[in-house]
Order: sequence, then C-alpha cells, then structure tokens
Amino acid sequence: MSRSALVGNVTAMLEDAGFLVSDRCAIRPKSFDIAARRGEDVLLVKILGNIDAFDARTGAEMRRLGTYLNATPIVVGLRTRDEELKPGVVYFRNGVPVLSPDTALDLFVEEVPPLIYAAPGGLYVNIDSEVLADIREEKEWSLGKLAKELGVSRRTVSKYEDGMDASVEVAAELEELFDAPLTSPVSVLDGAEEIRDEEPTPEDPDVAPEDEPIATVFTRIGFEVHPTNRAPFKTVNENAKRREQVLTGHSAFTEAAEKRARIMSSVGQVTKTRSVYVVDELTRESVDGTALIEKSEMEEIRDADDLRDLIMERGEEPQEDAA
Repeated sequence: MSRSALVGNVTAMLEDAGFLVSDRCAIRPKSFDIAARRGEDVLLVKILGNIDAFDARTGAEMRRLGTYLNATPIVVGLRTRDEELKPGVVYFRNGVPVLSPDTALDLFVEEVPPLIYAAPGGLYVNIDSEVLADIREEKEWSLGKLAKELGVSRRTVSKYEDGMDASVEVAAELEELFDAPLTSPVSVLDGAEEIRDEEPTPEDPDVAPEDEPIATVFTRIGFEVHPTNRAPFKTVNENAKRREQVLTGHSAFTEAAEKRARIMSSVGQVTKTRSVYVVDELTRESVDGTALIEKSEMEEIRDADDLRDLIMERGEEPQEDAA
C-alpha cells in the first residue's frame, strides 16, 4: 500500500469514528500528517508504512506540540524493518504511542482499547494490582503459593501487587488460575503515560533569526512563544491568562506560503486555535480563515486585544465541531 493510500484510509477511519479531521499536511518537513478531534480528544497523527522512519527529532516535536495544543501524538504504521505490527498491541517510538491500522480501528471505531504493549523483552500487559491482591487474599493464597504456581519468586509476585506489569504469558496464567479478568487497557488517548517511561517535554528549539521580530511582539503582548522545526507553522504562541493559542507563519506571500496558511487554518479548526500568517507585503487579508498581517503592522501591535481584533477582522473564529 502506498503511503498516500494509507493516509487516506486512516483519515476515512477517523471520520467514520466521528472525528473532525484536518487537511493533510502535504508539506516538508512535517512532524504530523493530520490533526483530528472528537469531543475533547485531540490527536496529532503521523502515518508511516515503516515506523522505523520515525526519528527522534520528529518524536520530540510531536510531543512538544501535543503539550502546547492539548493533543495526543500518535503514529499509525504498518511494520518495522523486521515484522508487521501486531493487532491489539501498542508500540512506542521516541516516546510516542504507535498503533497498527487494525489497532486504531478497534480503538477509535469499535471503542475497544488495546491491552498489550511492546517493550524491550517482549509483550506486556497492565495488571490491576489491587484486584490481584484482593483475589489472592480471598482465595487465601500466600505469596509463596502463587509464586510457586507461576514459577516465579515471591518478590516478583509482590511487585505485581505493587503495580509492576506482567508478560502476556504470566497475565494469561494469572487469569486462568483465578478465573477472573486482571488486566486493564492501555490509555492511548492519555499518551499511554501509565506504561511509557516518564520523560519531560523536550526543550523548544531556538527561534529562527528571521522570526525573532515576530516572536518579540508576541512576547511583549503576553504570549509564551514555542518555535517549531517541522510543523506547517513557525510557532505556537500561548497566552495562559486568556487561555488562547495562536499558530503563526512568516514569509513572503508565495504559493508555498498560501499552502501553509490553508493548512494552518485547517489544523486550527481542529485544535480550536487561531492562525496568523505574517507577510512582507499584504496583497489580501486572509487565506481560508488564517489572517494575513503585514510585518510592519505586526510590529505596531501593542497588546493582545489589538492582535485579537485584527485576527477577527481578517480571519475567522475557530469553529466548534459537532462531535
């Protein structure tokens, strides 16, 4: 299957599941392919045939964007260099959850979350430690008896009851011994934080020299500026006090700039953010809801209200989706 066909299939699947899906980010470089929203759940999705192509730099950017846009970064892919991705299993690359199309279909359309995740050493599941401890005590089994049945040490059983996850084989044996479900699903929409290693959000890259005057304006009027490396926009700007975010682009107004502005508008509709494209010379006022502002106008903005008024005059408000 070509990558273009795979992107189309994943987009159609998310739409069938009730998501509002952005236009494809058909530009390079790009950290994600589409953004999607259903209710309060927002996804930034990278779609790949071979997930080994998902590098650390892209993973770091997607995790940063997920933090700034209150979204879950995920990768949907078909295979690694060595094998096809297994259905019902969550993989990880550079701190981002990875699903096969079948696993994504089960999660988003059938609303059946995965139970298994891949980690060094094999496949694992979340054990509900409290349920395990309660059932063992109800059956009056000692740690030693359960350890003997499983062929592990008492210390290992104690770790299971303290929250350590178990291999698929051990989990299946536990459920057979106690004739009860003991596993809990992987919370993909929360970034699978309960099983992946706790890692801080990667640091922002530096602002590009040509974008520093724009970043200075945003900082002056109360925004925190987060530069990007591989997104269709140059910065995500957050105003925590006003609880608003603005996606920003900046360049001469070329055909490529117009394309970026359209993508920014589409992503903004999904993430409920405004978008602004700063141009050297103004020839029109907006592109599909992305406000165009001349650089000289931008430098004259004195506060957040001025910026908002200009955006509302030239652009459009992010719309609420029906999902």
